[in-house]
Amino acid sequence: MAFYVYLLRCSDGSYYVGHTDNIETRMAQHQSAALKCYTSTRLPVQLLKTESFGTREEALAAEQQLKGWTRRKKEAWLAGNFEELRRLAKKTFN
Repeated sequence: MAFYVYLLRCSDGSYYVGHTDNIETRMAQHQSAALKCYTSTRLPVQLLKTESFGTREEALAAEQQLKGWTRRKKEAWLAGNFEELRRLAKKTFN
């Protein structure tokens, strides 16, 4: 079974990061406001990216890492711009 970390864009332009083992079900839950969470007052949401992991623990760790990132780092990850990700990571340590 695969587990996923995902990034959504909310109607207000903000991002939401989560993890799940079923993207289709989780998207339906977000879109219908069945999950009383950050997205329920920011509908509709758009799925921007998913990444799969072998275990729930790995997906949860990735979710927690992404939630700690700045908007610019999330956008570099979305674009697959790993050079920019490295540059932004170095800025946080200096």
